Amino acid sequence: MARDMSDKDILKMELDQLKVEVKTERQPVSKTAKELVEWVDAQSPEDPLIKGVPEDKNPFKEKGGCIIT
Repeated sequence: MARDMSDKDILKMELDQLKVEVKTERQPVSKTAKELVEWVDAQSPEDPLIKGVPEDKNPFKEKGGCIIT
């Protein structure tokens, strides 16, 4: 896509993006990091990577093997 655009078009697109970003509300990391830790702690009881997946609901559990007699 960028190959088909002139330098002027690319610069206009970058300028438009910067205008959008300058309007974005900024917050201190100290506040957002605390909120993120609280959210992760609240979600952890439901997290299958922490809690694990029950054997009967595990879609990746081997269904069975091949038996050669």
